[in-house]
Amino acid sequence: MDFRPTDEQRELQEAARKFARAELPELARDMEEKDYPVPRAMVRKYGEMGFLGVNLPTEYGGLGLGHLEALLVLEEFAQISNAVAFPVFEALVGPVRTIERFGSPEMKARILPEVIAGEKVVAVSMSEPDAGTALTDLRTRAVEDGDHFVVNGYKRWTSGGGHSDYYVTYCRYNDEPGAKGIGAILLDRDASGMQFGKREQLMGFRGIETADYAIEDVRVPKANVIVGAGGFGKLMSAFGLERCGNATQSLGVAAAALEQATQYVQERHAFGKPIVEFQAVQIKLAEMAMKVEAARLLIHRAAANAAHQPDGLPTVYESSVAKCYANEIVREVTSMGVQVMGGYGYHKDYGMEQRLRDGFAWGIAGGTTDVQKTNIAAAMIGQRFDQRR
Repeated sequence: MDFRPTDEQRELQEAARKFARAELPELARDMEEKDYPVPRAMVRKYGEMGFLGVNLPTEYGGLGLGHLEALLVLEEFAQISNAVAFPVFEALVGPVRTIERFGSPEMKARILPEVIAGEKVVAVSMSEPDAGTALTDLRTRAVEDGDHFVVNGYKRWTSGGGHSDYYVTYCRYNDEPGAKGIGAILLDRDASGMQFGKREQLMGFRGIETADYAIEDVRVPKANVIVGAGGFGKLMSAFGLERCGNATQSLGVAAAALEQATQYVQERHAFGKPIVEFQAVQIKLAEMAMKVEAARLLIHRAAANAAHQPDGLPTVYESSVAKCYANEIVREVTSMGVQVMGGYGYHKDYGMEQRLRDGFAWGIAGGTTDVQKTNIAAAMIGQRFDQRR
């Protein structure tokens, strides 16, 4: 095993770091203050730089590289903020990958070049008022009508709701119980019958629009079907990569907290010397570093090993371990960062308290940490546990 990045990976990572640190800190601060998503002009700039197509096929304008390369880029953006990283997340590890993996050739040819160029943004809509962790309870329904489907339902907690152009929408195609009737269909934001609710006010995630939307008799062509009835398992298989992306968003926040804390303790003086010279501070830094390094290794293991899987995706076990661990340590690392920086850590002008708020969200989004632990146990035992009994 060689843990050193290749020359190509290093060059890509350095390009992402240079761009993110030169172009995005001021924007990230303004997005945090005023709560707006990455401007479309900047998303197009992401596209021009190739950051929205790292692991997408070259035939659509992507770079055709691996998942590890995509995660290296995502971490550099996430170290600035989760909000400026969100378009990269959605393109490289999120709903765009569902279209790339399961969409028709015509759908991929239509959507992927737009996303890779930064012209369009795609969101995923899964949760409903009575279907979150118990996702197979969803009620959004797509009913066949000639050459079209008519979709009705209500979606909750959609990141990018009202802002994104397209929505990978989980729905039920028939009355088959549980997962058997579930698939996904692509909805257009501007379609008649799409009704978006107010912007949700969350503890963190400022700059990542979150909104509900109602779907009332939205008529879409059959060509918009991504996965038909009975394809719920296929949709879930793609979540191994999304978990790694979720974990990398956590990692980016934790790594940035470690970097800021390390710099601060060398500049801050108490009792006539830099506070880094106090053993208690050294121990805090070491603990933060250990957690960040371990999270990065778990994520990179899952991504690297995906190349050896028949479907080319991270396994449930390795991606769940990586996500759960990164989700937990980001809370610990940012909390220690606030403590090390004292009043400055608690002050909004210095960014550490934002990292604490943003970092907490990833252990809720994309499957809670407890859900990941049930995934881990199930993979260890080789048995899926029925939570309904």
